[in-house]
Amino acid sequence: MPEFSPVFREQLQDLFRWRRDVRHFRRDPLPEPVLDDLLRTACLAPSVGLSEPWRFVRVDDPRRRAAVRADFARCNASALSDRAGADAQRYARLKLAGLDDAPHHVAVLSHPEPAQGRGLGRGTMPQTTTWSTVMAIHTFWLAATAAGIGVGWVSIIDPERVMAVLDMDPVLELVAYLCVGYPAQPASTPELERRGWERRAPERREWIRR
Repeated sequence: MPEFSPVFREQLQDLFRWRRDVRHFRRDPLPEPVLDDLLRTACLAPSVGLSEPWRFVRVDDPRRRAAVRADFARCNASALSDRAGADAQRYARLKLAGLDDAPHHVAVLSHPEPAQGRGLGRGTMPQTTTWSTVMAIHTFWLAATAAGIGVGWVSIIDPERVMAVLDMDPVLELVAYLCVGYPAQPASTPELERRGWERRAPERREWIRR
């Protein structure tokens, strides 16, 4: 294995700190080679049985993007209606998607039973294909952050409706819908923390021992 210097390890910690869920984007697009490099890096992620179950889908069609935006609006309105009082007011002030400004939309799908990998490691924990896809998403995210690119994960959507909008094989599952672009307001702390929605829990940094 290569030796990683103390300087590199500290820079890696900086990368983890600056990997934020971005919700405010500049509208200028990324160069195509940069997007291609991010995809190639994402595919270096580990996967159960070397199954590589992920599928990265560029959503460029304005009509499809508008349909996803409309689905987000429906789901977000429903989520707001489930809250009351001060909690509803706090929720309404949050900007929970960068769908309007992000120059690139990327849907990440996962194959639950890929032929590749020949089933290794999935007999007792079949969810590992989904988890492998999440690893690829995180690898994509870290690579993007290292290149000064922001990523935002939009989860307030209906997966079945979005899959229909994208006209994808129904055997696949939607794991993530990502907004990608240059961040308008880079920050090393989560926006939800800056806005007073939630704070990190220090006790999560301690081992649970059994």
